[in-house]
Formats: sequence, C-alpha cells, structure tokens
Amino acid sequence: MIETRHLRTLRAVAESGSFAAAARQLGCSQPAVSQQMKSLELAMGTPLLILASREIRLTEAGAALVRHSVGVLTGLHAAEEEMAAFAGLRAGRVRLTSFLSGTSALIPSALAAMRAAHPGIEVSLSSSPPPRSIDLLRNAECDISLAFRYSEIPGADTKAQAEWQDLVVRPLLADPLVVLVPDMHRLAEADQVELAQLADESWVMGCNRCHSHLLRLCEHAGFEPRAEYRTDDYQTVIGLVAAGLGVAVLPELALSGPLTRGIRLLRLEPVVHREVVALSMPGFPSVPAVGLMLRELERSATRLAGSSPVQPGRQ
Repeated sequence: MIETRHLRTLRAVAESGSFAAAARQLGCSQPAVSQQMKSLELAMGTPLLILASREIRLTEAGAALVRHSVGVLTGLHAAEEEMAAFAGLRAGRVRLTSFLSGTSALIPSALAAMRAAHPGIEVSLSSSPPPRSIDLLRNAECDISLAFRYSEIPGADTKAQAEWQDLVVRPLLADPLVVLVPDMHRLAEADQVELAQLADESWVMGCNRCHSHLLRLCEHAGFEPRAEYRTDDYQTVIGLVAAGLGVAVLPELALSGPLTRGIRLLRLEPVVHREVVALSMPGFPSVPAVGLMLRELERSATRLAGSSPVQPGRQ
C-alpha cells in the first residue's frame, strides 16, 4: 500500500536531490526520510532511487511514481478541503500565488473583500512568476495561480498553452500594453504610437517572459529592439525611462502605483493586450473556499477593467 506521506517525501527527495535537503524541507530528520524511502521501495517491489556520490537520482520507476504523485496529492488536498467545509470543521483555506504586477494591482482588493465577507477563510499569498507558479500549482503547493499570456502576438502563447494543459483556466481581464517615453521625447506630445516609430530607440526591457513577448511584437513590426537596460523591477524601468535612458512597453497593471515624474504614457497602436487568468487544478474550483476566492478575483478584475489605473498623458 502506498502512503501519502511517503509520496510527499519521495517528491521532496526528487526535487532537492538529497535526503538531508528533503528532511529540511519537510521538517523531519534525515534518518526518517531514509526509512520512509526504504519502506516505499519495499512496498513497490522495485528500486526508486539511485544513491550516487553527490546526489540522489530517480530510477525510471521512481520518476513514474513522482509523476503520479502530483495528481494523487492534488486530488487528496482538494478532497480534504471540500470535506472539511461540508463537515463544518473549519471554513477552509486558500493558497494563492501571483506574478508581481498581478499581486500589486489585482489581488489587494480581492483579499480585502474576501476577509470582509468570509473572515473564517484563511488566505495565504506568495509572489512567483510563471513558469514557477505553474510548478507550484501542479505540485499541490498552491490552489490558485495568477498567470498571463499574449494571445494577440503571433506565436507568443504557444508556451503558455503547453504549460496550462489540463489546468482550469478562468479569464480575469485584458491588460493593455502602454508605451513609456521620457517627458522631452520627440513623441511625447502624441496620444498614441506604433512600435515601428520606436525602431531606432534605446529600450528598457522588463522580465524575461515579457521581454520575449516584446521581441516577438517588435519582430512583427519589422525591427529588433536595441535593449540597453533590463530589469525585473517595474519601478526601475519607469525610473530609467524618466531619466531619458530609453523607452519601454509595460502592461497597464504594472503602472497602477505612483509614477515617477518626467515620463509620458502613450497608447500602443494597434492595441495589444496581456490576458490575465486564474489557473487551478481540475476539481479545485468546486472546493468552497477556492470557489469564493476565484469569484472575488473576478470582481476585482471587473473593477480594474471599469476604471483604467492610468491615462495616457504627462506624469
């Protein structure tokens, strides 16, 4: 018989590559991890691990069991949450993870509404960019993952479709891209701009995922951007543009906070949107607490869509 604690331990060993690291991750002793793995191999009747000199590797059977463990543990977690709600033992919990601009713009109002309407539900939040957030979801380490894709950019959503295969996708909002130029830029007085007009500019690029999408967008416009600065921090992007060091394209959600003076926001033509979605494993939306959190995220997205956080113009 397979015990779920053995599956969790096997997955921890597979991820960390050692008994010691797995023990630290699980909060137990190294001998306990070793003993659980011996018991699991005995129950399976075949070796699951190869003890190499520097790391522990999975056998073919071990790799297969790790793949199955994801679905087993995910389903078990969903069942525990739903049964707890039915039994009235507790109101439930939701583990939410999001990319950075989604965390700052979309989630706070959703969490505030959730606490006000359902104070007994425990909600935790972490910030993880795709594809790490997708891994957390598939490994049953979160219940809802906010993610995004650029379905309007040719070929840009192929990777997202592969990553989201077999997940429940709930669309939240369409987040338009906005062009940032310095206040004294030659196009600063325009209301809108086409990417081709910026072909000769120096560029400030954002995160790796957005950078790859922007490269595709520029390629479609007939040029390759000259990226002189790259940073994952949106406020740094804004500051570099304000200092006259380049132009940038950012999702509108990334500009929901206070903006540095000295920049101009222009509408991008033709309009390109980043589709923001909430992802969950099959069966999770039926868990009462998870379903309530998804509905609050939808309401928060509707409020954001109804009042654009920024307006093109001088800042």
